[in-house]
Order: sequence, then structure tokens, then C-alpha cells
Amino acid sequence: MSNRPLVGVAVIVRRENHILLGKRKNSHGKGTWAFPGGHLEYGENIKQCAVREVLEETGLHISNLQTGPYTNDIFTAEQKHYITLFVIADYRSGGLEVKEPHKCERWDWFDWNHLPDNVFLPIDNLRQQHFNPFTCEFSTSD
Repeated sequence: MSNRPLVGVAVIVRRENHILLGKRKNSHGKGTWAFPGGHLEYGENIKQCAVREVLEETGLHISNLQTGPYTNDIFTAEQKHYITLFVIADYRSGGLEVKEPHKCERWDWFDWNHLPDNVFLPIDNLRQQHFNPFTCEFSTSD
């Protein structure tokens, strides 16, 4: 890997007061729960990347996209450095399915205040900022 950070896009898909997480496999963060997302492609804007990645990974269509915060994520063991750009979106339609079984074990909906213990580093870093994906605000208390 070069010594320059990569740009990742993570999509916080909201549905009925829950957010979508997938259990990662075969990559850094294996065994952790993460938002759908991936690398920003050349010439692509952040929202285009979000729509593409969610559809490719889950089969879902999203709407009401808005750009959110970012995190600075250093995966020490893997010697990877990402800047993760978050997009907040609402579920619009589609049946949830694992479209990339070599990358994701399963998808599930979770309450933001009751996430699994083993979340992907960017989610840990986002939570340290006290960001609420339903109000799109930062709070000073949990």
C-alpha cells in the first residue's frame, strides 16, 4: 500500500428507526459489523458512490441522500489508512439480500443505540463524535 490514505464511502441506511449493518468477511475488519459502502471511484461523486455501493451490496434502493461527517481511520494491524465519508440515506425499496457473499456474511437492521459490540473501526470513530444519524446532529452526551 502507498502511504496515502484511501477514500471510503459508508452509507448509513435508515429504516423505521433502525440502521443497516453487514457482517464483514474476507477483508480488513473481518467479523465486524459495518455500513454498506466501498471505495470512491475515479470521477464519481460521493452520493453516486453511495447509491452504487448500496445497490451492489444489498439490492436496496435508497433516497433522501445527504452527506454527513467523516472519520480518520487507521487500521494499524493491516497498515491501512482511510478517510471515511458518511452518507445518510433512507431505505426506499428492494428486498435485502447478500449480493456479494465473498465480502459480507449477512445484513441486519439495528437500533443505533444498541449496536453489536464488534463494529467496524469507522463506526467506532463516528460514535466517538456523538453523531446521531436520525437527527444528523452531534451531541455532547450519550
